[in-house]
Amino acid sequence: MYAIVEIAGQQFRVQQGQKVFVHRLEAERGAVVEFEKVLLIDNDGKVVIGAPLVSGAKVTAEVISHLRGDKVIVFHKKRRKGYRKRNGHRQYLTELKINSVVA
Repeated sequence: MYAIVEIAGQQFRVQQGQKVFVHRLEAERGAVVEFEKVLLIDNDGKVVIGAPLVSGAKVTAEVISHLRGDKVIVFHKKRRKGYRKRNGHRQYLTELKINSVVA
């Protein structure tokens, strides 16, 4: 059984027991959070598609940790002008463990 759920503005395909990295959430470590924006549920081939959301469905997850992602290098250059600019970015992330998917 899996579900497609919207977490922090992005859509994720989640199953019970799975670990997911999402954009930083305002929740403490060890807290249990619920997501009710479930767009689709597949229960062994029986698919329920929401219009736009599946009513009564929710996904519960536990916050494992807050961390930062890998560094992404942003490099700008204009040829023959001597213009170069290098910048780095590390995204703040939250690691979630999916506890249950309720239809």
